[in-house]
Amino acid sequence: MNKKTQFIHLGLKDYQEAWDYQENLFKETVDQKIANRKLPESGQIETKNYLIFCEHPHVYTLGKSGDENHLLANEAFLKEKNATFYKINRGGDITYHGPGQIVGYPILDLDHFFTDIHKYLRFLEEAVILTLKEYGIKSGRVDGLTGVWLDGDNEKKARKICALGVKSSRWVTMHGFAFNVNTNLEYFNYIVPCGIPDKAVTSLQKELGHEVKIKEVEEKLKKHLSVIFKMQLSD
Repeated sequence: MNKKTQFIHLGLKDYQEAWDYQENLFKETVDQKIANRKLPESGQIETKNYLIFCEHPHVYTLGKSGDENHLLANEAFLKEKNATFYKINRGGDITYHGPGQIVGYPILDLDHFFTDIHKYLRFLEEAVILTLKEYGIKSGRVDGLTGVWLDGDNEKKARKICALGVKSSRWVTMHGFAFNVNTNLEYFNYIVPCGIPDKAVTSLQKELGHEVKIKEVEEKLKKHLSVIFKMQLSD
C-alpha cells in the first residue's frame, strides 16, 4: 500500500487548466490500475497519489447532478464580474471558486488507503474542522449534507465554510474541496450555493474579523490531511 503522496501547488490557476491537469493525473492512475490487472504481481507498477492545492480566478462550477437554474446570473453579468462558468463531472450542485479560497484536489488511489467514499469525504471534512479549531473556531457537519459548517445545529445561523464535490473511478479520486479563507463572499449571492437555498456561506476572514495568511492555513491543512490519511507527503 503506497501512501507516498506528492504535494503540488499550482498557485492561482485558470479553472480549465487545473481541471485538465488533474484529469491527466487521474487518467494516468486509472489506466495504470487497468494495465496492472493484466500483469503478474511482480510486474505491476505502483500507482501514485497526489494532493493539489490552488486558487482559481472567479468561476462557478456545476456538478453533473446539479440544476443550472441555481446559477442566478446571465452570461453578460458573469462577464461584468470577470467570472466564468463550467459544467463538470463531479458530484454535487453549483459552487463558486475564487481568490482567497483554498481549493484542494486529492488524486488518491484509495486502494492504498481504504475503499470507502463516505469515509473519504468525512476525512476531508475532518481535516478542515481541525484546521479551524486551531483558529479557535468550532465547526462540524450537518446531517444529510456534505461540507464543513458553523452552527450547523442552528437552522437560522448555519453557514458553510467548506464545500465538497468529488468524483471517483476504480477507487481513484479527483475534484475535492473548496475552503473559504479570505474569499469575497459577494460572489455567492449570484448562485444557490450547493443547491441549498436557505443556508448561508462564510469564510475564515469573516469569522475572525481580519484577513488570514493563506499559506499559513494551507500548512495547517496539509498537516491534518497527512495525519488523518497517514500520507507520506513530499513536495
